[in-house]
Amino acid sequence: MATDPSLIGRLYVLPEPYLVGREKIREFADAIGADDAVYRDPAAAAALGHPDVIAPPTFPVMISVKAAQPFFDEIELDMSRVVHGDQRFAYTRPVRAGDRLVASCQVEEIMARAGNEFLTTRVDITTDTGDPVVAVWARLVVRA
Repeated sequence: MATDPSLIGRLYVLPEPYLVGREKIREFADAIGADDAVYRDPAAAAALGHPDVIAPPTFPVMISVKAAQPFFDEIELDMSRVVHGDQRFAYTRPVRAGDRLVASCQVEEIMARAGNEFLTTRVDITTDTGDPVVAVWARLVVRA
């Protein structure tokens, strides 16, 4: 597989806002074993200055994968050959219950080394009114 390097810079936009609900946050926190009260209890979140419960720091992965899926589909990515190489987040503010989030995925890098491909995407997540929330970078290694 040789991913076309002309795809670098290509932008993919999540077609509809992602509505962040308390239940989704709780389910995600349960799944990763995060038991902090700010992920479940509005009063605990309010005590720390948040308007509602907040999501664990890795929660935006769910949104970023949705935004990157059209890229993966376009290159016919075989997920059985993919290893997660790196993940990074740059937060402006936490993700909160009630947020309506918009995500755009840009292909930042495509390179080959030792017969493997390295694909790097950046997903910028904002509110539906344009306020920045978080940028998420992911590097996938596609094994030869």
